Amino acid sequence: MEEVIEVYTRPYDRRYPVVCMDEQPMQLLKETRIPLAGTPQPPRRVDYEYERAGTASIFMFCEPLAGWRQVAVRARRTKVDWAQEMAHILRTRYRAAQKVILVCDNLNTHTKGACYEACEPVTARSLVRRVDCCHTPTHGSGLNMAENELSAMTRQCVTGRRFAVVEELRQQTTAWHEHSNARQRTVDWQCKVDDARVKLQSIYPKLEV
Repeated sequence: MEEVIEVYTRPYDRRYPVVCMDEQPMQLLKETRIPLAGTPQPPRRVDYEYERAGTASIFMFCEPLAGWRQVAVRARRTKVDWAQEMAHILRTRYRAAQKVILVCDNLNTHTKGACYEACEPVTARSLVRRVDCCHTPTHGSGLNMAENELSAMTRQCVTGRRFAVVEELRQQTTAWHEHSNARQRTVDWQCKVDDARVKLQSIYPKLEV
């Protein structure tokens, strides 16, 4: 926990950007009847019946101090999918960074070894060398700022809607992160290590005197 908090208190440095990532599964649902377009009275009408159309996985990356986030949608959430998404941001937005400080949870797909399952050893090593993982505690994933961004995106873009195919979900989530990035909304992290030791003292080990 304290490692994550200390990472968040570092000043902005484009050479060593702090990036948070999280992911969630998404159920794809196909309409069985064409919805009726909304009018002033009544609103849009959708039949309660639907058809399951598989699943997708949403990957959320965000750089809190830069006010940047990116949502990627894939059909699966394997180690290879995660590694390919990491490779993409390292080769594009962070191509000039010396090392990316990545805050993520302890999911078994979030490992440097995943890069070797997605790339040739030489390429994988060049990617791994530029990433420093900072894992959140097993029962403390709420420390990950990407989890908050993912929650906001879900409420604002996904909840209450049905997506039949991955491409449709990808278009809508891309529109969301482009709109959010245009506003340059950053995150002002308030909790410091000293604060955690006071407010969360119940989770610290009790030392015998």
